Amino acid sequence: MALTVEVKNAEGKKVGSVDLPSEIFDAQTNIPLIHQVVTAQLAAARQGTQKAKNRGETSGSGKKPFKQKGTGRARQGSVRAPLQRGGGAAHAVRPRSYFQRTPKKMIAQALRGVLSDRQRNERIHVIDSVTAAPSTKAALAAVRQFSTRKNLLVVVSRNEDAAWRSLRNADDLHLLVPDQLNAYDILKSDDVVFSEAAINDFLKAKTAAKAAGKSVKSVARESEVTA
Repeated sequence: MALTVEVKNAEGKKVGSVDLPSEIFDAQTNIPLIHQVVTAQLAAARQGTQKAKNRGETSGSGKKPFKQKGTGRARQGSVRAPLQRGGGAAHAVRPRSYFQRTPKKMIAQALRGVLSDRQRNERIHVIDSVTAAPSTKAALAAVRQFSTRKNLLVVVSRNEDAAWRSLRNADDLHLLVPDQLNAYDILKSDDVVFSEAAINDFLKAKTAAKAAGKSVKSVARESEVTA
């Protein structure tokens, strides 16, 4: 079963339609899974290069700053102690990796879930061509015809150089190519606008990946039988 979405031109007139497979655009939306995938993606984007010096890394003498008794002050053993001004941090933050392992199947399922959510709310749109010649004004008018909401995600093919050059500096939308599509960017966006070439590239890649998965499974079964 496939869902049908209208294809419009830059003037807003219907010029065709695209069939969207239900296994991608009408799948179950698993919110806990999407949360886990998005959290892992945001964690992987963190640099993890922050670092503070501990008492062994700060400069200063190891001599006692004042004598042990008789001053009325709390005893101190070093000017590099955390309690001293300019001393090391007590629990110094160290460089670390925030990477979280996320299986590819989970990432794919999260992407299907958010695309399906946008489709069910009629927030997936297709335009035949964003612009024929580089023009930011014309390209913005073409993609903004579908929605006046604040956050807009535009997906164009890698071969659509005019569209890319027209929209890459626009500050009121986010621009991606089909193989960069991810759950986080879709969740951030109120509407998703595909060019016709981009949606075809996206569906073609998904079909090829599905066929490759089936062939791998069949090879595995044949090896089990022969063994």
